[in-house]
Amino acid sequence: MNKLKYQMVIQWSDEDDCFLVSFPDFPGQQWRTHRDTYALAVTNGIEALESLMLAYEATGEALPEPTVCSAA
Repeated sequence: MNKLKYQMVIQWSDEDDCFLVSFPDFPGQQWRTHRDTYALAVTNGIEALESLMLAYEATGEALPEPTVCSAA
């Protein structure tokens, strides 16, 4: 299974003046990383997701099931 099958939400924040990145399938803190451009937010998001997954594995905590969407 490709471990990067988790949702990554990237949303602009006027308040923070940057793109915020979250992973809805993982409980806890709403925003995991941020960047000034969308492309950098994607890059940081992938790195944050990989680090988050490593942290789960290091503590022996099971990764959550990814939300699966189906195209009609």
